[in-house]
Amino acid sequence: MPAKRKARAKQPVRRKPESLRIRSVAAALTVSDVARSLAWYRDILGFTVDETWEDQGRLAGAGLKAGTARLVLARDEGPRPDRVKGDGFRLYFTTAQDINEVATGIKARGGTLASEPAEQPWGVRTFALADPDGFMLIISSAE
Repeated sequence: MPAKRKARAKQPVRRKPESLRIRSVAAALTVSDVARSLAWYRDILGFTVDETWEDQGRLAGAGLKAGTARLVLARDEGPRPDRVKGDGFRLYFTTAQDINEVATGIKARGGTLASEPAEQPWGVRTFALADPDGFMLIISSAE
């Protein structure tokens, strides 16, 4: 008796033309003080430093990661380095970790929350905090 073949899952038919399919994304933030922001993301939030780079002996940027998320910090050298940073901008992070424990850890390491962990109507728990340049970060439980 011949062996049974395993049925292969049918692949969805892609529309033509295909839409853009991205495998990952990393946010790049221009910050007023790379060393200060690097310390905050590393020491307060718990990101790890993947790489740093210098320009004429001065820290110019850093690549950070937390789980599979990547974040780039770069020195603001635009025409208006004094411009308001983070105005109207939000970064959303999702984690499988306990949101209350994450928030408690951030506060224990000196961070200040903009909002305490709270259950949202769509079924996730979130809290918010702002980085040193005012970029708002929303940390959410996995759905």
